[in-house]
Amino acid sequence: MRFLPSIVAPLLALTSAAAAGPTSGDAAVAIWPAGAPGSARHADEPERLEAGVYVHNVHRPSLTVLRPDPARANGVGIVILPGGGHRMLVFENEGLVPARALNRYGVTAFVLKYRLAREPGSPYTIEGDAAADARRAIRWVRAHARDYGVDPHRIGVMGFSAGGELVSLVADHPPPPARTSDDAIDRVSARPDFQVLVYPGPLGIPASAAAGAPPAFIAGGSRDACCAAPAVALYTQLREAGVSAELHMFADTDHGFNLAVHNDRISILHWPDRLADWLADEGWLIPRR
Repeated sequence: MRFLPSIVAPLLALTSAAAAGPTSGDAAVAIWPAGAPGSARHADEPERLEAGVYVHNVHRPSLTVLRPDPARANGVGIVILPGGGHRMLVFENEGLVPARALNRYGVTAFVLKYRLAREPGSPYTIEGDAAADARRAIRWVRAHARDYGVDPHRIGVMGFSAGGELVSLVADHPPPPARTSDDAIDRVSARPDFQVLVYPGPLGIPASAAAGAPPAFIAGGSRDACCAAPAVALYTQLREAGVSAELHMFADTDHGFNLAVHNDRISILHWPDRLADWLADEGWLIPRR
């Protein structure tokens, strides 16, 4: 059995460190430097922050980069897609907090602010614009992987709730026709090397390209009225297609358990350890030589 000290670090230390939010070392970068397609009319509108943690009015999609201690870094990068029903982004508890936990495992995390299709008055769509931001984020990370000490062949995507829907749209469905563009990043692959879905919503499930999907880790709550069934359905479909997949459905647990910020069940306190186990078993936490 491999022994990975970073995996067994106490979870409460992970979440308390993460709750402090970005440090001066974290950087936010625009993934569409010339502006996201279809957002020009709103480009000058500022983002709005609610209660210090919920992000609204995203028109300039960006990645906040959180890097691990260089002594732990293993060359893996994960793009994190927070949830929020496509009406807001739960940027703290489903973005920065899991990013800090992943940092403890040696993973470089990239938290995406994507456009919100269900916000009142939004001109965007989920399948067209939010999914385009997710694909662009993966392309951007892969194109800039060396700048962050990341292997371009070891890039995953992780989504919570609505973010999990975007993961499925990107990972489990054929890509849309390529844009006509002079931007070299548009020619980089947007297919993640692995996928992590945490209480994913129903959009994008069932998959239309399950046989070609990357390995998957799926977690959900058994009492989640909206999202228990999609999690089980996607796992079943991937398993039947021969894709390596792991499913954890936690008893007596509802939606939105994130990293146990609002839930004191022991199984939920430790579910990130199950993710770390899976990442280790799949070889992602072992640095390539």
